[in-house]
Amino acid sequence: MIGRPVVVVVGAGVAGLTAARSLVESGAGVIVVDKSRGVGGRMATRRIGDAVLDHGAQFVTARTDWFRAEIQAWEHAGVATPWFEGTLGADGITASDGPARHRGVPAMTGIAKHLATGLDVRLSTHVDRIHHADRRWVIEISDRFPIEADAIVLTAPAPQTLAMLDPASIDSSDRTRLEQIGYDPCIAVLAVLDGPSGIGHPAARRPAAGPVAWYADNAGKGISAVPALTVHATAAASRALWELDDATVVTDLLAGIDLAGVHVVDSHVHRWRFARSAELLPEAFLLLGGVPPAVAAGDGFGTSGRVEGAATSGHLAATAITGLLRG
Repeated sequence: MIGRPVVVVVGAGVAGLTAARSLVESGAGVIVVDKSRGVGGRMATRRIGDAVLDHGAQFVTARTDWFRAEIQAWEHAGVATPWFEGTLGADGITASDGPARHRGVPAMTGIAKHLATGLDVRLSTHVDRIHHADRRWVIEISDRFPIEADAIVLTAPAPQTLAMLDPASIDSSDRTRLEQIGYDPCIAVLAVLDGPSGIGHPAARRPAAGPVAWYADNAGKGISAVPALTVHATAAASRALWELDDATVVTDLLAGIDLAGVHVVDSHVHRWRFARSAELLPEAFLLLGGVPPAVAAGDGFGTSGRVEGAATSGHLAATAITGLLRG
């Protein structure tokens, strides 16, 4: 290929940002687009008054040498720090042999903002349609001029990726593969308290039963100046509560949590429609056939569905695109 290839990465979550950084290192010109107002995707943090709450991914863990090196680099950059080690249960840490959990600094979005440093990231950018013409991709953007690219990396959840791709730009076999990826929803309740929550070390719990899958006090976690709970509902509870009003959701999800006599003074409900990958494709990414270079990647690929899986998928997808562009 003559000149510097242009690659558009759709999605500014950890998969997209990791892919973009790898592509830039290979010499490509990279543009990252995302419909959200901030980077990170489900690696998300919200502020309510003086409270700071991680309301998406709560931590990162590493099971491979490559991702351990990534976390070490984040620690060195000051955007990640150890939180706790061991297996978490309803009453705290139940076993000491679980993987180390690292949190973001100052919160989980700190990692994403670090990954985005130096990249051409275009936020609040809604992709209407992606198609190819004259061996190049055309990414049509709402209320803006389209972007042309030599290759694309698609890291949005599979249903959103399929909605963006023009039907003529994807083989039926690839569409079928992407349709096999399934997601669980998750409702997150963010609750600011008027006093200490009383949740002991490590300021997080994973109930064995009931509608709550996880809860943590962000003050005890070390990211909030005031006590503030993040409560994640189970997939089943999230589906059951999805259409109910926020006040009912807050009441139902906090009912089983002992708040040690303190009260909720402010709250917010966030609904993650594609929160967790439930049915994954075993490969690390999907190379689309019969079109200019295009790869679908993200936490719907691989074996874990975790932050590590998304980052690994983005990295390997970028490697594949680089090989195709150089070939």
